Formats: sequence, C-alpha cells, structure tokens
Amino acid sequence: MIKKLETKLKNLPISPGVYFHKDKTGEIIYIGKAANLRNRVRQYFQKSRYRDPKTDVLVNEIADIDWTELDSEADALFLEAELVRRYMPRFNIMLRDDKSLQFVRIDYKSDYPTVSLVRRPLDDGARYFGPYINGFAVKKALRYLRRAFPYATKRSVGQRRVSLHYHLGLDPGLEEGKTSLSQYRANLRKLMKYLEGGRQSLLVEIERDMKKTAKAKDFETAAHFRNQLQALNQLGRQILFSDREIQDADNDAALNGLAELLGLKKPPVRIEGYDISHMQGTDTVASMVVFSSGVPNKTAYRKFKMRLPGNDDFAHMNEVISRRLSEKNTSEWSVPDLILIDGGKGQLSSALQARDDAGLSKIPMIGLAKRYEEIILKKPTTPQNLRLQGGSLESARVVESGDFITIGLPEQSPVVKLLQRIRDESHRFAISYHSTLKRGRQTGSILDQAPGIGLVTRKKLIRTFGSAKAVSLASSDELKLVLGTARAKHLYDYLKSHH
Repeated sequence: MIKKLETKLKNLPISPGVYFHKDKTGEIIYIGKAANLRNRVRQYFQKSRYRDPKTDVLVNEIADIDWTELDSEADALFLEAELVRRYMPRFNIMLRDDKSLQFVRIDYKSDYPTVSLVRRPLDDGARYFGPYINGFAVKKALRYLRRAFPYATKRSVGQRRVSLHYHLGLDPGLEEGKTSLSQYRANLRKLMKYLEGGRQSLLVEIERDMKKTAKAKDFETAAHFRNQLQALNQLGRQILFSDREIQDADNDAALNGLAELLGLKKPPVRIEGYDISHMQGTDTVASMVVFSSGVPNKTAYRKFKMRLPGNDDFAHMNEVISRRLSEKNTSEWSVPDLILIDGGKGQLSSALQARDDAGLSKIPMIGLAKRYEEIILKKPTTPQNLRLQGGSLESARVVESGDFITIGLPEQSPVVKLLQRIRDESHRFAISYHSTLKRGRQTGSILDQAPGIGLVTRKKLIRTFGSAKAVSLASSDELKLVLGTARAKHLYDYLKSHH
C-alpha cells in the first residue's frame, strides 16, 4: 500500500459520510456511504476479510481516498445516490446488481402528485432519485420524511374523502382541498431538495420561515415549520443502515467503545435494555429488549405486566430487574453482558439494588438519561479509572455527583448511537405492550375482574339487567335475586368500591 494511502487511512474520522475511491489518474472509481467512515473504509484493506473477485479488482486499483463528513446516516444515504448518479463511477455499476436498485419516483407535474419506490426509471416526465442499493434504509428514511413533508403514495379512483393518512399528518388531503396543489408542490420541492443532499440549506430555510411567520403572529404556520424541523432532526438521529454494515462484535466500534469505556474484558455480546410504561399509574408494564452483537434479537424480547400498583417508576424498575434475574429466568434466558436502564440516577439505583439482591453484582449496569443522552454509572468507578482514550472517547465530559458519575460523549459517538438505539427500542416495545393492555381494558367491562364471577354468571347478570353498567348500578337486594346473599354481597362491595 502506498504511503499516501496509509496516511489517509489513519486520519479517517468516525462520523457518518460519503467516501470516494480514486485510481492513480485521480478518477473516481467508486462512491460509498458509511455510518462510521473509519471502520467502513478500512474494511477494504483488511487482509483477513473475505472479498469477492470484483472487490479485489477495485482494491487493487485504489490509489487515493477522499471523503465528505456528514451529520447523519440519512445525509450519507441520499448524498451517495446523488453523487453516484452524477459521476457514474464504473465500479458502482460493476459491483451492484440492477435487480436490487431502487429509485424514489415523484410525479411532481401531475395534478395529483405521488411519491413511490420503483425498480426502474421511465421516461414519463416524473422526477427520479437514486439509485439506492439499500431499499430497507430508504423506506425507513421516507417514513420519517413523510412526517416532515406529507405526501400521497397513490391515487384511489373515485375517492372523494381524505384518507386515514391525512388525519395522521402523512397525507396532504387533496381530495377535500385540505391542501392546495400549489402548497403541496412547494412541500414536494423541499422533499426533493432533501433527497438531492441539500439538508443543511433546507434546515436554514425552514427555520427562517418559522421565525418569519412567528413574528407575523401566524402561529399555526410557524408550528407547522417547527414540526418539520423536529421531524428532520429526528431523522438525523436514526440508525438507517449501520446496524447492517457490521454485525461482528469484535469489529464493531460501538461495542469496542463500550468495553473500553466500562473497562470490560471483551465487547458485550448480549445487551438488555429496560423501560417502564404506564398511563397515570394504570396498565403499568415493563419491556426487555435484547441486542446480540449490536443487532436487535427480537425473538429474545420479553414483556412484564407489573404486579406493584400505582405510579412509581423506581419500584417498578426494581420489580422488573428482580423478576428478570430470578433463578428461573437466568437459567432459561442466560445472563446479560450489560444492562441498560432507560432513566437517570433513581431508576438506575433501584435496578442496581435488585441486581445486588439477586447476587449478580458482577453484571455491568448503566443508565441513559434522556435530556442530554448522558451515561450514568454508579461508583466505586472513578473518573480516573474510566478508559477515555481513543476515538470519540477523548472528548468525553465526566462529572461526579454524589455516588454517581455522569459521562457525556459526542452526539455522533458510535457508543451513544448504539445506546440510543437500544433505549428507543425498549421504549417502543414498552409502549406497544401498554397500548395493548389499555385497549383490552377499554373494550372490557367492570365485571371481567369481579371476584367469584365467571363467564356463565356474567352472561346471566347481563341478560337480567341488560348491560354491565346496569349491573354496576343495581342494588344489593336486586343482586340477591340473581346470585344469592353471599355472592351478591361480595359483588355489591366490589362494584361500590369501583363505582
């Protein structure tokens, strides 16, 4: 390898971006995207890594490397496609199968513009963006972009009313004139600008419009622009493809970074994330998500219905960790290499107490505070013992507070991105289970939980009184006629306490 190339490989950043392989004449021969430029580009030159013959030919021709750092994986995804289309590097064509390529199609000039994914562009007057090799990442990104710039995906023949997607804020509602065609096209122009890689200028433009409309006291429009900014910033924090780039724990920067930071002997293979969800203390549940080698292992996910009543996140976190680390569950599910708690010092303290009570104090456990995405550790770890050398860990902020240490890493750190992914997945899974229980309770009746009242008796009561509500309003004497004295008294007392 030539010395110039070796030097550039050493200086590669760990941020997302787009990289350019060049031959000895300076011609761009391949363009690729990366969630971590250093890890991705160095893979090409690892002798231990298997390469197919076409990639071997590419590596032999690489004489120079350049790159462009970006703020997010979404920026890298869309800029890569734009630059491939612009430069048409020969190895991008050689290394990719046409059947896997996808394009975003926007028929902007239509009287009912739609946005869709297609395999091949046609000469039909529509705008095409791509090609994209990673269809999964594009679909995921488009879901977030649709929140910022609502668009229609198809036109239903004869449809005169707006669809459900309009009420969810994902469709312009052209059918009922909720949005004019000119406003819709203006929105699509912003979407196309983003797809062309103009995220930064677009953010500036939207922020300027937001301030302008707010100053004119047009607060409804200003709120619309604010929501667009929030949706775009949320997309910027999403992991779109990095979890599919490297699935080997030994080569994963995030897992190695965690091991380095926490002083672990090896990268954690099994990481479990926990979160609590409830609505004013009702239908309280907890989630357990599992990431194996940095990738979600959904077959290992578990959910817990809390036994303790009320609204106490600390007590509920203690309960779920106690149940998880019971002898039965540790033998069936194995022991995690690291536990991540969604919350700050209070939640982490409760979880640590449950862990120690279970006699498993050697399991590393950390918290992730939502506000500043800070990592929370319990002493006796000290700032001097933390391993903060190398890569993004060098710029870590470490603050001592009582029995805890708070670590703030750069937002683009692979460690932070992995922990955010685990935390967000545990939050999603908890909310999903909570919503299921809530729907079930709302569609059930007060008689479902009544002690001593089975299915046959419930049917008999409803047949007699007409409805569950009528049963709940019945007098003790009326219930005696159906159930007898003893059961009627128990049911009457139960209904009175829940009325």
